[in-house]
Amino acid sequence: MNKITIGNSRLESSRFIYGCMRIAGDNSASDRDKGKIAIQTALDNGYNHFDHADIYGNGECESLFGELLAEKPSLREQIILTSKAGIRSKSNEHNSYAPKRYDFSQRYLINSVEASLKRLNTDYLDMFLLHRPDYLFDVEEVADTFALLKASGKVRHFGVSNFKPSQFDLLQSKASMPLLVNQVEINIHNIDTLLDGTLDQCQQHNITPIAWCPLGGVAYSAWGNTFTPEDESRIAQELAQQSKKHNCSPWQIALAWLLKHPANICPIIGSTTPERIIAAKQALALDYSREDWYRLLEARNGQPVP
Repeated sequence: MNKITIGNSRLESSRFIYGCMRIAGDNSASDRDKGKIAIQTALDNGYNHFDHADIYGNGECESLFGELLAEKPSLREQIILTSKAGIRSKSNEHNSYAPKRYDFSQRYLINSVEASLKRLNTDYLDMFLLHRPDYLFDVEEVADTFALLKASGKVRHFGVSNFKPSQFDLLQSKASMPLLVNQVEINIHNIDTLLDGTLDQCQQHNITPIAWCPLGGVAYSAWGNTFTPEDESRIAQELAQQSKKHNCSPWQIALAWLLKHPANICPIIGSTTPERIIAAKQALALDYSREDWYRLLEARNGQPVP
């Protein structure tokens, strides 16, 4: 699989990142076995970067991956392990008054990293990301937390997720190390990052944009779908036409649309179906043109660009 250097680092990541949000399923034995097969399929097909978060499967996704590392310890030095923290779920709280919230306090972040390391059966994370912006975050405290985690050897590199450019700049202004990535929703339905300066910032400062939910309405969107049936019909028709032209599936066109952008977007592939994990790679080989890209954007917007 094609590889890309992550930000201003020496990390060589597969262009597609395998997302581990679903690998534990409902935590049944059959779902866990399916998750291990998915991970092995990704490994066998050139994925070397695996994305986690402390809240995925309430920690079970990291634990499942940790079982694999315990079985194959030599694998650790061959892969990039990323995890995220900062979202506190109401279901995990002993205090009934506490709502779901974001928490970038030093104690919480350090405890979260240590818990992830234990579950993943590893001594370090290659990258640690702040999962969603904490409206109450103290930038000096977070910068100090990053420095402590790096000095301890528990985290080698850092980044963020779902940050706007101003939030990214604020943290980078105080952090002693470069923030390598911004993991954000990017897809044919959600083009906010094209419009709000996020992808411009990524190009300017060599920040790697990682796309979660890269298929958008083709799969799901965390924020729901505000498109009308007519909108969806236009998008589906153009995807179908382009998939016929390129001899592939519509969802592979949706990936190629992201790959075309010069910011070098790295989509997260989160399927646990081996055939889909393998088939995603076809998008990397498509001769996807500027004309293809703008035709799909026009179908999405319902009108030509101004």
